Amino acid sequence: MAIFPTRTGRGTAARATVAIGLTVAALTSPAAASPPTAAAPTQLYVAPWGKDSWPGTLERPFVTPARAQQAVRARVPRMTSDLVVNLRAGTYHLKAPLRLSEAAGDSGRGGHRVIYQAYGYGTPRQEQVTVSGGRRISDWRPDRRHKGLWRADVGRLETRQLYVEGRRAARLSREGSGFAGTLKATRTGYVTTSTAPRTWQRPGDIEFVYRSGYLEGRCGVAGVSASGRRTSVTMDQPCWNLARTLYGGTELLEAPNSVENSPSFVRKPGSWYLDRSRPGHHTLLYLPRPGEDMRRAKVVAPVLETLLTGTGRPGRPLHDIGLRGLTFAYATWLAPSRPAGFPSAWSMYLRPGKGEDAKLLTVPGTVAFRTAERITLEGNRFTHLGAQALELSRNSSHNVVDGNVITDVSDGGILMGVVPPDEKGTNRGNRITNNWIHHIGAEYHAASGIWDTATQQTTIAHNQVDDVPYTGILSGPGDDLRGIMRRNRILDNRVLATNQLLEDGGGIYLRGEQGTSFDDGALIRGNAVTDSKHGDWNVGIYTDDSTNWATVDGNTVYDYVASIGGCSEEWGNRPVQNVRYRGNFWDDTVPAWVARRDYPGAWPPADEENPEEGCGNPHRLTFADNTLLPPRDPGPACTTHTACAAVLTKAGPLPSYRERLGMP
Repeated sequence: MAIFPTRTGRGTAARATVAIGLTVAALTSPAAASPPTAAAPTQLYVAPWGKDSWPGTLERPFVTPARAQQAVRARVPRMTSDLVVNLRAGTYHLKAPLRLSEAAGDSGRGGHRVIYQAYGYGTPRQEQVTVSGGRRISDWRPDRRHKGLWRADVGRLETRQLYVEGRRAARLSREGSGFAGTLKATRTGYVTTSTAPRTWQRPGDIEFVYRSGYLEGRCGVAGVSASGRRTSVTMDQPCWNLARTLYGGTELLEAPNSVENSPSFVRKPGSWYLDRSRPGHHTLLYLPRPGEDMRRAKVVAPVLETLLTGTGRPGRPLHDIGLRGLTFAYATWLAPSRPAGFPSAWSMYLRPGKGEDAKLLTVPGTVAFRTAERITLEGNRFTHLGAQALELSRNSSHNVVDGNVITDVSDGGILMGVVPPDEKGTNRGNRITNNWIHHIGAEYHAASGIWDTATQQTTIAHNQVDDVPYTGILSGPGDDLRGIMRRNRILDNRVLATNQLLEDGGGIYLRGEQGTSFDDGALIRGNAVTDSKHGDWNVGIYTDDSTNWATVDGNTVYDYVASIGGCSEEWGNRPVQNVRYRGNFWDDTVPAWVARRDYPGAWPPADEENPEEGCGNPHRLTFADNTLLPPRDPGPACTTHTACAAVLTKAGPLPSYRERLGMP
């Protein structure tokens, strides 16, 4: 699809044309809700001290999950009960992703499931199991050329992340362009009168990072040259052309947020650089934090880009598989390091298409199920990952994601639905419940804790999303995909501390057509959305970009820049319309630059100079029985109001989950 820039009014950053834009009957454990099987489960075992030549028994376990998978495939045709693969305590270092497929025989059969779980799952004796795509880095020594840095030889290693003593390290970087003076964008990159870029070591490894509103992208440097007093910085292609297209010119590109990845840049403790100057003989450089002894420190570099995939085919989905009590950790994602870079908005980025068109892609899941049904992910942990944590897409229905923790991932938490470049598909009846998603978007900040791109009959309930750089829960496709979304429910979630870095997002963010009437439209009920008053524009419950047919009922919203509202995009037949607000509690905050209407909320005005490109009036909004909290002190006021306090108490993971999730 062709991409052209557009602009909205003040506070809603320049937007890309792509418009990067039921009540739950039971929320019990999926395992507990499953019907009893006629026979006791068949058990297989894997342990770090086992052997793949052994039979996979408790006493003589396999040593790799891949060998257990072979044993599963041999037994599946004769299944008479669930088949459980128990992983004993330890770290399983994958040499290749674990790939489950319907065609290869990985699905359950006869109403029974194949389950991969930590040994002792659900008992006090549950063991800690990590499925890792990383590599331990050792033999560190002081670097002779760079004072204070330590070095380790890593062969052909390619990675974008490094973890020292379990903490994510940052790449060497500088704020802004890295030198005084101005940058002028050209057809091929930049020109400047500064001589500083001429001193950059390994300029071909450097990336410029751009950030504004909800936009954040990256482009690499191809080279630096000098001609008299002028210095030219040539940028990678096709990234440079794609970025100019997506960001509507050069204004954003001439004000980079930072430059990264050169030993010439500021050396802050805990930062690193991968020296690739000798092909096949790469070297890691790292500046230790206080107290870190590199002779003993545990250093892990992610190597694999995917840890686990599950795929079916049209009419033959992968099905009846469970993952329980596992930690998925240490994976990278290398696409932004390629010449096409990462010209991005939200969790989507551009790649060259046919002619002048550009192809829109989405940051993939490190654990991904595509064309899959009745998959259960329960009690797992996703951490130290370089892309999105989990993806359910390409006609994946009736799956359950319950009681998981997602933290310290480079992009988003849970992605599901019709994922770009796809424009159609049926993803129905998925349940995302009782998960704790926090501190995601560690590298690609325009990410969401949960993103439902376009699904039907989805339930997102009793999750907590907090401490994220952009949006908490996003419901709606990147571009208008009308006629897909119906009967989705966002219920009793706790969302707080969103938009800590980027603007023009919110706690719960809706966009696009949510149904055909209130009966089959979206229901946003019982959510507590608070404590995110950052920047010029973010919205607690954000009905934006052609939101249509949504009921916002019985929520508590306060301490956002705006409690409710959005940009009604009149151009292209994209108005906000048919939204009803009933029984909510809010402080009805509105930023100073938005004039108050005769009804609640912040609804940016039309752009007088470009009325076809700005916001307009929303249509057919209704308000009933909502309660205004005092703007100066809404939190304490809510706690003294019985019904408002009840929303705060009920929202988030159910009490039986909180201790298991490690929540305070």
